[in-house]
Amino acid sequence: MMEDVQGRHDDRSLAIDEVGIQGLRLPVRVNLSAQNPQATVGRYQVSVHLPHDRKGTHMSRMVALATEFKELSLESFADLLNETRSRLDSERARVRIDFTYFLEKSAPVTHESSLMDYDVRIEGTTSKTGHTIWLSVTVPVTSLCPCSKKISDYGAHNQRSEIRITVEPAGAIHLDELIRIAEREASSELFAILKRPDEKAVTERAYDNPKFVEDLVRDVAQALHHHQAVKSFEVTVENFESIHNHSAIATIKHQR
Repeated sequence: MMEDVQGRHDDRSLAIDEVGIQGLRLPVRVNLSAQNPQATVGRYQVSVHLPHDRKGTHMSRMVALATEFKELSLESFADLLNETRSRLDSERARVRIDFTYFLEKSAPVTHESSLMDYDVRIEGTTSKTGHTIWLSVTVPVTSLCPCSKKISDYGAHNQRSEIRITVEPAGAIHLDELIRIAEREASSELFAILKRPDEKAVTERAYDNPKFVEDLVRDVAQALHHHQAVKSFEVTVENFESIHNHSAIATIKHQR
């Protein structure tokens, strides 16, 4: 038999908080929405705690676990966390999966159908005392400046914004719900395809619904605060200012 070099004793008395792999890409079926499971590509980061007396961890087992992982739900992700800690024989483990999620949307007037893409992350940690899971989605929207609308004779400046919602689920929650909350609270949501009547509707909706970055982050946080399936959350809004060479940013964190 070949020697297990990683299993050798280490005498430097230095534990490693996290050691593992990142940048691993694998196909996965995402079952985190009210719709049918969606095939996408997951980008994996897997790590474990390494005790002070152990030379190394078995990273090939991390790759094998991720490869065996075929369908992503809150329940299956919890199983992956616990299996990672068990198979790597570690006190603690952490897993993160980033992927692109697509949602079919209809334009507001012509009802032209198109797909919008959203960046999603599911991340969790596990130990002997249990596990914690966080689900994040970044939603691009439009925001229009209330001050600019008030003081300008012609129009008002607006810009692309990103709303990043991170929640610790307290029950069943869908990506679609989080996306709809963000888009509903924005000056206007975005669409991949807009005909001229749709473009008119979208720009006029934004003009009628101006919001500072402070308004936007508070409105989204308020909606999440009343959601029964959300245990705790963090909302960050970034406005990529169109009349400045910098962004405006705001964050609210809440723990029940």
